[in-house]
Amino acid sequence: MTPAAAMRLGFGLAVLAAAWAPGTEAALGGGFAAHMTRHMALLAVASALIALGLAGSRFDPTARAPLLFAAVPASLFELLAVWGWHAPGAHDLARASGLAFAAEQATFLLAGLWLWLACFGRAGAVDLARAGQGVLAMLLTSIHMTLFGVLLATTTRPLYDPALCGGASLLTGQHLGGVIMLLVGGGVYFAAGLTLAARLLKDDVLVSGDDAR
Repeated sequence: MTPAAAMRLGFGLAVLAAAWAPGTEAALGGGFAAHMTRHMALLAVASALIALGLAGSRFDPTARAPLLFAAVPASLFELLAVWGWHAPGAHDLARASGLAFAAEQATFLLAGLWLWLACFGRAGAVDLARAGQGVLAMLLTSIHMTLFGVLLATTTRPLYDPALCGGASLLTGQHLGGVIMLLVGGGVYFAAGLTLAARLLKDDVLVSGDDAR
């Protein structure tokens, strides 16, 4: 593992630890917006940095089991994880039950690592077709994060139980949480998709040039 990769992995683990620290939501002001900040830190920052730290190293699982790291199925799993755990019943359960909260957080971490490794791991870096699927997966994820962010930012009523998710300020928290999801979730995945697209175009040009010679 290179020093740069080790640094990414270290930062990713630090963000993960901060996201899971018991006092994080209180430090962020509490309420739904703080809760959404933790989710985006886990899915779009910690998972990404950990995966990018592992990618290409001897700890990269995609090199050993490439069939398990198809990008589009990974993106669909993340979609189900995000929308499923933010359905009102599931979301309220995760706020009320420690076991459900642990399941929610484990699902998010698994979904994030699976998608980022599928798109940026060694297997995707050496296969143009898999890289193309990675572009599609990241853009699909950006779209559904954006759509859910818009839903939260524009809803006119609380979607969750105020007693569990911010009290009287829940609607304001939902609006702010939606903006956070739009900017962080939609933005990070869109940028990642563009990065993969640029890499794909560069590799395609190099391959075409080699073929021409």
